[in-house]
Amino acid sequence: MSTIVESVIKSNVAGRWYIELFDTMKEEDTKNRIICLDVYEYAQKIEIIGQEYNGEVEIAWSSDENVTPEQINEVRQQMMAYEAEQNSLNIDANQ
Repeated sequence: MSTIVESVIKSNVAGRWYIELFDTMKEEDTKNRIICLDVYEYAQKIEIIGQEYNGEVEIAWSSDENVTPEQINEVRQQMMAYEAEQNSLNIDANQ
C-alpha cells in the first residue's frame, strides 16, 4: 500500500515559511495535519509516515497564494542542501 502526502508551503504572519503535511490516506481533519518548521523536521515526518507504507510515499507539492517566490526558492535550496548532506553521509557510511 502507498500514500500521497500533500506538502503545502505556507507563510505565517511574520513572513516565515513552514510546510504543512497531510497524509491523503487519513481522514481529512486538522488533527491529521502536521506542521514542519524546517526541512529537517519535514524529512523526519516524511520518514515516519513512510514507515506506515513500507517507504511507498509520493509527495504532492503546492503553496498557498501568500507564499512568495523567494520563500519557495528558499525551501527548494534547503531541500537540495539536505539531500546533498544525506547523500554524502550515505557515501561515507558505505566506505
